[in-house]
Amino acid sequence: MSLVPFYDPQRSYEENYKEGPFGVFADGEIITNEGDPCYDFLGFKVNSPFGIPAGPLLNGNFAQAALDKGFDIVTYKTVRSEAYPCHPWPNILSVIVDGDLTLEKAEGKLVADDNYHEPISITNSFGVPSRVPEFWVKDLKTVIKNIHGGQVVVGSFQGTKKEGQNAEEYIDDYKITAQFLKNTGVKVIEVNLSCPNEGTNNLLCFDTERSVKVVRVIKEVIGDIPLIIKIAYFKDENVLKSFVKEIGGIVQGISAINTISAEIVDEKGNQALSGAGRLRSGVCGAGIKWAGLDMVKKLKKLRGELGYSYTIIGVGGVMNVDDFFEYRDAGADIVMSATGAMWNPYLAKEIKEKLRENF
Repeated sequence: MSLVPFYDPQRSYEENYKEGPFGVFADGEIITNEGDPCYDFLGFKVNSPFGIPAGPLLNGNFAQAALDKGFDIVTYKTVRSEAYPCHPWPNILSVIVDGDLTLEKAEGKLVADDNYHEPISITNSFGVPSRVPEFWVKDLKTVIKNIHGGQVVVGSFQGTKKEGQNAEEYIDDYKITAQFLKNTGVKVIEVNLSCPNEGTNNLLCFDTERSVKVVRVIKEVIGDIPLIIKIAYFKDENVLKSFVKEIGGIVQGISAINTISAEIVDEKGNQALSGAGRLRSGVCGAGIKWAGLDMVKKLKKLRGELGYSYTIIGVGGVMNVDDFFEYRDAGADIVMSATGAMWNPYLAKEIKEKLRENF
């Protein structure tokens, strides 16, 4: 584990945005790939079936650094149709998790501090901030121009719920942002259905009817550009089956999972992340690997049962090379790491070395 993560939890989001990335991601070294791209990612040949999901790559500087360090599928942090503020600092804290963060444990309180140690689990609370489209469209275009051979940049976005907005206007917001992303020339688009709609505790992916409406209007806008949906952990397999049955034939990829929500407190039992609505926060890292693996297995099973062909992207608790192969064995076509990659900038390099040994 690197002592210097490429996103510095001790700095504010704005400081990271303007001054980052940090550590090895800032050294300017480009790790070159050996051999020709031989893995498929939604019709594109990539050097490895590994990358970084939406979240830690705040802007083009972060995304370019990830590409340079050999992460072959990188996701530009989720954007919106308008500027949106970040939650106050702190945004990342280490959480103490004994083994797996089961759903039962997540019903209790987790103690957080700034003592990052292996196996690392963290909570992150940003609120999905975004720059204005005029900025991120230009920024993303620059990254796309500078990718290396066998690499793909994914554009991630979500809708924004506004006061007084009706359901039709909410869905239209997805169309607007999808068009902005299409204009960047991005090859793959991901829509985030796994974050709470502002002002509610409900995740969009748990509302099948609205999720289907959203992805249909997005596909109308983006046409043949592959669409991935990012979803949360589904406890009930029957609910997941109903969801996948309705949406699995429309989208080209399903990414799971995002985080597991829990109450985050300090050592005195007080709310660790200041501000309204921040008592509960998403946890990621080693503690949630079980949930990501479980969803990959379920999605693979449902893909076969329903006769679909969507690509499965496994996310959650991928901290090392062994975790990557565990996800692949479970049925993930593509594997991604956020927390693991933040603290180990050479994770992609290590995975590709092992892939070559096994090839």
